[in-house]
Amino acid sequence: MCTMNILVINCGSSSLKFQLIDIRRIGSQEKLLAKGLIERIGEQDSIVNFRAGDGESLQRRMQVLDHRAAMDAAFDLLQESGAIKSRDEIAGVGHRMVHGGENFRRSVPINAEVESAIEECSQLAPLHNPPNLSGYRAARDLLPSVTQVAVFDTAFHATLPEKAYLYAVPYEYYKKNKIRRYGFHGTSHRFVAERFAEIHGSGPQPWKLITCHLGNGCSLCAVEGGRSVDTSMGFTPLEGLMMGTRCGDLDPGVLLYMTNMLHCSAQRLEDILNRESGLQGVSGISNDMRDLIEKSEAGNRMANLAVEMFCYRVRKYLGAYMAALDGAHAIIFTGGIGENASKIRAEICQGLHSLGVIIDAEKNRAMVGMEGEVSSAESPVKVWVIPTNEELLIARDTARCISDGEAGK
Repeated sequence: MCTMNILVINCGSSSLKFQLIDIRRIGSQEKLLAKGLIERIGEQDSIVNFRAGDGESLQRRMQVLDHRAAMDAAFDLLQESGAIKSRDEIAGVGHRMVHGGENFRRSVPINAEVESAIEECSQLAPLHNPPNLSGYRAARDLLPSVTQVAVFDTAFHATLPEKAYLYAVPYEYYKKNKIRRYGFHGTSHRFVAERFAEIHGSGPQPWKLITCHLGNGCSLCAVEGGRSVDTSMGFTPLEGLMMGTRCGDLDPGVLLYMTNMLHCSAQRLEDILNRESGLQGVSGISNDMRDLIEKSEAGNRMANLAVEMFCYRVRKYLGAYMAALDGAHAIIFTGGIGENASKIRAEICQGLHSLGVIIDAEKNRAMVGMEGEVSSAESPVKVWVIPTNEELLIARDTARCISDGEAGK
């Protein structure tokens, strides 16, 4: 059996998440060898969580000054645990890159030109691309001869047609400033759409799907023949659905009013819309759907209102994407809420009977954190829960880029 160890890296501004995945070129399913998360990078008391294979999880507190030190710590853990004997056993590194702008329609090996293009996109994702690049540079320094691959959140949505990605503002703002819908969560939407086709023993061509990534961040995607044709997030991840702390769709006039009448600065607006709105802002309690469901069932009005608003907005988008696709074969729920909150799935689908969506209540209640169908036998539109695995998709893309490179030699 031929194997290929791929290290998957996801760097935030003060965190590094990593997984080591054995990609099987011939034979069985891929195997997760180890995973870890290093938080509070740059602080005196950084938190390190790690687990190798099916072993016990460990947690350490140590000083991790920067992403290079975090990468060193990750490699030390991988070797101490026996997940690898040496760094030479790593065949490639896949990096989650949030924004590829219009430059990247697929995952690509990183070279100087690609690095420069990702850096240019930092103006579109100033909170994400710079730490993503920090992770890449640290891994490159430690593994200089290993292929490093960029996997973009935006790439899956590069297939959006003009009518879907353009905004109704003067066209020059798109031409000069690239103001358009980019979409995000692309690795998650792509993974579950491909997994649905795999389950049904086919390629992507026959299917019209609506994929629902519902977590602290939320987005929907209309997928036709394996291609994204519309998605709810836009120029930034603020657009679309109500989320944990993000507002989602908002009348632009509200921003003008807050600026002119309430004297909010641009920074204050950004904080309100990104960090103080959504489930947290409406409920005043929490951005965690589990907390809100519990409080709602106990009779808390504001928790119940936040839950109702959340479900109503998802339902509206589902109806819109049914129209955009001229019908759908299936709706797929994924993400922390989508995979685990059966109550939310039921509430979202409750008002869609006329569109052919009928939930089986018993199957839906039983489907928590598992893969399976939750629609009734007579439902024309099938409803599925498919847990997402963005790290696995990144590892597969990285392995493909390595194999493509080897084939071209």
